[in-house]
Amino acid sequence: MQNSIGYQGSQTQVLVNSFIRSVYNWMTIGLTLTGVVAFWVAGSETLLNLIFGNQLVFWGLVIGELALVFYLSARVHKMEASTATGLFLLYSALNGATLSVVFVAYTMSSVAATFFISAGTFAACSIFGMTTKRDLTGVGQFMLMGLIGIIIASVVNLFVRSSGMEMIISYLGVFIFVGLTAYDTQKLKHMALTQPAGLDAGVIRKGAILGALELYLDFINMFLFLLRIFGNSRD
Repeated sequence: MQNSIGYQGSQTQVLVNSFIRSVYNWMTIGLTLTGVVAFWVAGSETLLNLIFGNQLVFWGLVIGELALVFYLSARVHKMEASTATGLFLLYSALNGATLSVVFVAYTMSSVAATFFISAGTFAACSIFGMTTKRDLTGVGQFMLMGLIGIIIASVVNLFVRSSGMEMIISYLGVFIFVGLTAYDTQKLKHMALTQPAGLDAGVIRKGAILGALELYLDFINMFLFLLRIFGNSRD
């Protein structure tokens, strides 16, 4: 009996590890695609002028990205796994195009340093979320309310243009996405643990894509807020 329980436990752990590995693999692919596209666009004056010199194109890309995130999050379980994967990669590429301004506005050394700071912070938060026995649901809900707050504050600051407020928003943003990273990681662990045996590979892939999107957004936003704090402007 004990051997049977131990076998089932080990099998469950294998399935959990496989799902989590798939999530992080797709997240890494998405981040790599974003970085490659951003670097490529930043090196092309023609593309920079097309995206940032034309308000219609820029806001079209931003609105398209938001639409993709909401559509993928809401409809992922009703679409084919290949479609979900394609939309995630498309979003990653579009995000790279709009984030190319990072390579223009900040020095390469500060972008690289901030990336490694973000990666280390993200890894620590993910490990905590994966290993802690504390239920982080309350933390996640609190962080989501805080996220709404900084979005509103950011919109207000577009008109106020206060450097002090921008710095406060940046520090709060880092704090919020640190918490969300731990919460989302724990949520994905619970998702993996509660998956019924014998699930179709396509269903598992879609769950991994959705998880990758959540962690991708956590990392990108954490990176951008840290860049505001530590980044060195080219000006």
